[in-house]
Amino acid sequence: MSNVKKVVLAYSGGLVTSVILKWVQENYQCEIVTLTA
Repeated sequence: MSNVKKVVLAYSGGLVTSVILKWVQENYQCEIVTLTA
């Protein structure tokens, strides 16, 4: 069983959200899967 934390996020692709994704990934050591529409 994997101990990797995963975050799934659907968002519009805005700049602020795109920047915060990298911050979340680095600070919470998680894999982020996105659906951008």
